[in-house]
Amino acid sequence: MSKTQQRELPAFDWDRADNKGFGSGYSVEEHDRMLELYDNTLSEVKEKEVVMGTVVGITDREVLLNIGFKSDGLVPASEFRDMPDLKMGDEIEVYVENQEDPNGQLVLSRKKAKVITAWQKIQRALDEDLVIDGFVKRRTKGGLIVDIFSIEAFLPGSQIDVKPIRDFDVFVGKKMEVKVVKINYANDNVVVSHKVLIEKDLEAQRAQILNNLEKGQVLEGVIKNMTNFGVFIDLGGVDGLLHITDISWGRISHPSEVLHLDQKVNVVVLDFDEDKKRISLGMKQLQAHPWDALAEEIQVGSKVKGKIVNVADYGAFLEIQPGVEGLIHVSEMSWSQHLRNPQEFLKVNDEVEAQVLTLDRNDRKMSLGIKQLTEDPWTRPELRAKYAVGTKHKGLVRNLTNFGLFLELEEGIDGLVHVSDLSWTKKVKHPSDFIKVGDDLEVVVLELDVDNRRLALGHKQLEENPWDTFETVFAVGTIHRCTILSKNDKMATLELPYGIEGFSSLKNLGKEDGTFAEVGETLDFKVTEFSKDEKRIMLSHTKTWQEKNEPVKEQKAPKVASVKPASAPAQAERGATLGDIDSLAALKEQLEGRN
Repeated sequence: MSKTQQRELPAFDWDRADNKGFGSGYSVEEHDRMLELYDNTLSEVKEKEVVMGTVVGITDREVLLNIGFKSDGLVPASEFRDMPDLKMGDEIEVYVENQEDPNGQLVLSRKKAKVITAWQKIQRALDEDLVIDGFVKRRTKGGLIVDIFSIEAFLPGSQIDVKPIRDFDVFVGKKMEVKVVKINYANDNVVVSHKVLIEKDLEAQRAQILNNLEKGQVLEGVIKNMTNFGVFIDLGGVDGLLHITDISWGRISHPSEVLHLDQKVNVVVLDFDEDKKRISLGMKQLQAHPWDALAEEIQVGSKVKGKIVNVADYGAFLEIQPGVEGLIHVSEMSWSQHLRNPQEFLKVNDEVEAQVLTLDRNDRKMSLGIKQLTEDPWTRPELRAKYAVGTKHKGLVRNLTNFGLFLELEEGIDGLVHVSDLSWTKKVKHPSDFIKVGDDLEVVVLELDVDNRRLALGHKQLEENPWDTFETVFAVGTIHRCTILSKNDKMATLELPYGIEGFSSLKNLGKEDGTFAEVGETLDFKVTEFSKDEKRIMLSHTKTWQEKNEPVKEQKAPKVASVKPASAPAQAERGATLGDIDSLAALKEQLEGRN
């Protein structure tokens, strides 16, 4: 180096060169200025926040991001699978998990950043009522799963469309605009709706329809739902109910018999409630009433054929053509008087023939009869001879009453057997004590009145009246072995030989030992009264032993007469013994001595 060149070089500061330490050779002002410049190149980064980062390096396993912090952060390459075209310089949102791990490395996550950002977008969509794009991933119970901002949201089936959706699979794999209607952060649950978008579009159309709606107006609609009581028809944003009775003039049990879902139909407005926005529709009203086309040759007495469409407790309805029905009352089904339930005779869908009994074309009413197609058994000429008085027959017990039973001898021919004509020997209080419904019974005709359709029958008359013989067997004063069947406050019922019944007053049940006979005991009884006409036999056990003691009885009779009037009725009422009366003490001792 020449001397000239040495003179041109600045003088070297050896004092500064002697200072040791990196950066220690700067002045205070220079040091502060350098720190300020360095700080301006760094960003303030907080943990648990989402920040923007720039891709500064890409490897097979990791992506290096610069977020303006003192160090760069690494993110696993697996978190960028949805970005196959990722390149250097791309800006990506990441989540700061940790500013510095044990290795001094900045920890970032793109996956968490996507989740947090997605929830922020979902909350914003709910707050601002925004329409967002979703992708239907799959169907689930009750609806669909829709992907919005990489978050799975639930779309209920009722929120897909304004009309019921029967096949959810048609929406899977397709894009769909939705609105967020509910967020549950506790369960990370989001509910969206597509229906609200459709309803908004239909609101103006619905208002226009309602404003122009009036009774009698004919509209076109589509069947959107079907129930047992009718169908709901979409009139273009407004639903109307077509009741099952207004679908057809003929009877149908379910709308599906004549209609199907998604079918286009013409209907007429029958009624409209502006407050409740209820619309009643009709289809059959667009056609002429079948009664107006009823053939003129159908008159009272005509025979018609049809199908049974309904069976009630009181009768059955016969449809002779769609919309034209007649009632067959239960009393007009058979000449028999015991047809209680029409279902025993007719069933729905039975095809039968009937005769027109009454016809009112103005009120559209018709009554029919089936039994009129057969001969009335009471008008047959051979009836008088067949059921002449004294003839014997067998019939079926159809009904029991307090006064007797009704016996069906043949269809339409019934007779009454009075309770008093059931037995000669037994006193029948109710026919059920003698026979039951459904049993066969042999009878003899007692009386025939064809004009009034009455037939009196008897069962006991099949045998001779045994009371003619009983009059000699049970003559007054005869003694018979009897069993006490029952007792009441005044009388006891006895079973006599030959199965007949007799009666005894309670005072005549007194025994020789001073006690009174009880139910079930079998003792000797003496006939005190016999009435053939009333079929009554009165007996006494007391008289069977009193006759043996007749002298004693006559001896003590005055003392019985001397008993005070006030005490005699009381003793008789409770069946007094001989020992209860002082005046008969001697007789008691005498009787005890005999025993």
